[in-house]
Amino acid sequence: MRVVIAEDSVLLREGLTRLLTEAGHEVAAAEGDGEQFLRAVAAKPPDAVVVDVRMPPTFTDEGLRAALVVRDRWPDVGVLVLSQWVEERYATELISGRPHGVGYLLKDRVADVTEFLEALDRVAAGGSALDPEVVAQLLARSRHPLDALTPREREVLALMAEGRSNSAIAGALVVGGGAVEKHINNIFTKLGLAPGDRDHRRVLAVLHYLGT
Repeated sequence: MRVVIAEDSVLLREGLTRLLTEAGHEVAAAEGDGEQFLRAVAAKPPDAVVVDVRMPPTFTDEGLRAALVVRDRWPDVGVLVLSQWVEERYATELISGRPHGVGYLLKDRVADVTEFLEALDRVAAGGSALDPEVVAQLLARSRHPLDALTPREREVLALMAEGRSNSAIAGALVVGGGAVEKHINNIFTKLGLAPGDRDHRRVLAVLHYLGT
C-alpha cells in the first residue's frame, strides 16, 4: 500500500513513517503542512493518507481541510484522520455525505499498532474506522433516534460504527454470528434504512441521525 502522511510533529511523522514501512507499506511522502501534503497527493495519488487535524500555520483545522480536499478530488484514496481530542464537528464534517474510505482516530490509538494498521487497511479498502471515543460521543449526542434500540442493539451499533465486521462484533460480545446478523437487521429496520448497499447502510446507521 502507498501512503502519504501529513503530520507537523517531526517525532510522530518519523514514527508513523517507520511503523508503516516496517509493516510493509510504502510511504510515498511525509509532509509537515497541508499544502506540501496536497502537492504530494496530486503528484501520484496513493492508496491512503494519514492526516493530522491540526497543522500549520494556525494549528486549527488545516489538516482536516486538506483531508476534505483529498476526499473531493481523489475519492478513491482512503483518508484516515488523527486527532488529539474528540472533535465532533470535525468528525461529522469528514464522514458525512460519503461514509466510505474514511477514518477518524485519536492519536492515542496509534500506540496500538495492530489496531492502527487494521484501521488503515479498512479505510484503504473503502471501509470505515471510527475511534470508539468518537462513536460514544456522537451516539450520546444523538439519543432520540436510538430510543427504539435495545441496549444490545446499541452495543452492536457502536461496534459497527468503529468499522468492525460481523465476526469481530460476535467475538467482542461473545455471541454467535446469527445473533449479530439479527441485531443488525433490527437496527436497520428501526432506523428506517431501506435495503440496498449493505456496507453503506452499516455506516449510515450511525451517520443519518447526526443532525438531530
